[in-house]
Amino acid sequence: MSEAPEKAPAVEENQGSDWLRLDPRTVLVRVVLFGGVLAGAALPVTFALAGPRPLWEAVAWVAAGVALALLADVVAETVRLRRTRYRVGTERVELHTGLLVVQRRSLARERIRSADLTANPLQRVLGLVKVRIGTGEHTGGSESTLELDLVTRAEGERLRRELLARAAVTPEDPDDDTALATLDPRWIRYAPVSFLAPALGGAAAGAVMQVSEWFGAQGKVIHWIGDRFQDVSIPWTIATLVLLATVVGAVGALGLWVEMWWNYRLEREPGGTLRVSRGLFTARSVSIEERRMRGIELVEPLGVRMFGAARVDAVATGLVKDDDDKHADLKNLLPAVERAVADRVAAQVLREPEPPTGAPLAAHPRAARSRRVRWALASVLLPVAVLALLGLLLTPALLYVAGGCAVVLGPVAVLFALDAYRGLGHGVSGAYLVTRSGTVRRATVALQRSGVIGWTVKQSYFQRRAGVLTLTATTAAGAGAYDILDAGQSQGLTFAAEAVPDLLTPFLEPVPTRDTRDMREARSTKG
Repeated sequence: MSEAPEKAPAVEENQGSDWLRLDPRTVLVRVVLFGGVLAGAALPVTFALAGPRPLWEAVAWVAAGVALALLADVVAETVRLRRTRYRVGTERVELHTGLLVVQRRSLARERIRSADLTANPLQRVLGLVKVRIGTGEHTGGSESTLELDLVTRAEGERLRRELLARAAVTPEDPDDDTALATLDPRWIRYAPVSFLAPALGGAAAGAVMQVSEWFGAQGKVIHWIGDRFQDVSIPWTIATLVLLATVVGAVGALGLWVEMWWNYRLEREPGGTLRVSRGLFTARSVSIEERRMRGIELVEPLGVRMFGAARVDAVATGLVKDDDDKHADLKNLLPAVERAVADRVAAQVLREPEPPTGAPLAAHPRAARSRRVRWALASVLLPVAVLALLGLLLTPALLYVAGGCAVVLGPVAVLFALDAYRGLGHGVSGAYLVTRSGTVRRATVALQRSGVIGWTVKQSYFQRRAGVLTLTATTAAGAGAYDILDAGQSQGLTFAAEAVPDLLTPFLEPVPTRDTRDMREARSTKG
């Protein structure tokens, strides 16, 4: 159940705790960041204004506007600082802020599930952090979180330890911190083969064209590229530009990996809390209570999988994505590493002697392979048929394009379909239900059987004809539902009934086989 924003309780409920204020340097940090945004916007605005008037006049107008905006921001941030206060009581955490619209919000301490720290480069230089306190409930907006922006690093660590402290420590908990994984610089070799590299390459090409348009030089850039490749055929020109963008993207992926994963450390703290700390410029610290863990997801994107690597994500309740930090995926426990290392860390996180993600899985029927091959061929033949029709109606050149697509993309689609079939599997490993699927993004999920709260059985018309079905395990953690795709009818239902006893069994009816019918006839004859 979600918890709506609560009104601050009476002072008597939080006796013994004093009101505290944010660090005064918060004003400096916010004004500097706002100034950076203004500086970035001032350049294109200056060139836009310089068209109908002299350059010095455009610069003067923009400078005056920037100065007024900075002054207004200083006043606003100073007022915000003076009007913001917080305190941590024995029962609740409270935050009061606002001038015209006063906000008084609080969270019950018993419902707090996370206290994450982040700090950008400027904040790190000043020794400040942002503390994000959350209940882990998906209520939309910020109703289940409180943000203290900003406090000192020491105060942030104190709040994190105090809010995540538990009165009772189970006997199996260690007495001191235990590092489960630390940074290995060799892991960086998997960064260029991720899907991020081509995306960054395309973004870089788009940025070049956008900046050149700001300066009115986009046509010159296009002509310059054309002059460089005037003696090269069009296919080779396209291939060269794609290769260049890929190289740029790979370099960008390396830089982004360093920024995201430098100083990485995964540790288990006393009281049963997993803590992931990482970041070169922007430091991040994410805490996950082990009692919120429902399993592990081993993710193998195609490029990473070709090099025998995988990353580890947590399947836990209450991991709400931080929209303010696009690089902070709170469920990431381990970057792409060797598969053996990923399995070992997964077993340590789950406190299992053997990794459930490495358990042998049952194969799916051949009908599942046929379905994937048919879908793959349909995804290629449909656009090929459209191109061929346009070729007959418009120009024969499109017929050659259609033929080329059929020859090149057809075998590739079939290979992907066969790989997707080989990736299908499901099984049980101790206390965990394991399912695997995907080819471009292959994922192996080990989900606590006790964490499954329901099953959904789906069977389309074509699945009924093929004798397969899709089972969906519903849980309150992670994505909320995990599929077992195209399992055999008896195979899938039997697996669901055995994996989570008494959940699906009441809805199943045994189908008599020839052996059971013979036994019944023999009993009736004896009777």
